[in-house]
Amino acid sequence: MSQGLNPPSLAEAINAKGFSGAAGFRVAALEPGYAELALSRRDDLLQFFGHFHGGVITALADQAAGMAVTSSLPKGRIGVTVELKINFLEPASGTELLARAKTLKMSGSIGVATVEIFSKDGGAETLCAFCTATMRALDLPAEFR
Repeated sequence: MSQGLNPPSLAEAINAKGFSGAAGFRVAALEPGYAELALSRRDDLLQFFGHFHGGVITALADQAAGMAVTSSLPKGRIGVTVELKINFLEPASGTELLARAKTLKMSGSIGVATVEIFSKDGGAETLCAFCTATMRALDLPAEFR
């Protein structure tokens, strides 16, 4: 990763705090403009039919998009959500979710990312949701600089 960009340790630190840490989001891969987050199945993350809850899927997509954009920003900047749209394509009934996010475009302080969310069961992956997110680059809070 370029010395001028945010290091992977920043993503780990941000992901460990608050809801993301409590939900169990894990950073599976990170490079400039790309992030993969995983989430293991737990009963408290499911809806009444036994599939991952749509809100959990959306939160994972949001976090992955933010990390993809943040990873391509200069040190000291972070991508925060301005707008997010998600399409649910299949029930997410696997043992794990995997969100793969990439930055499509950064223009000034605004970036757009896409996220594909897969339901994994063993070696099989099923595309269960697709997301587009618009992010704004802001200064990081002092504790992360």
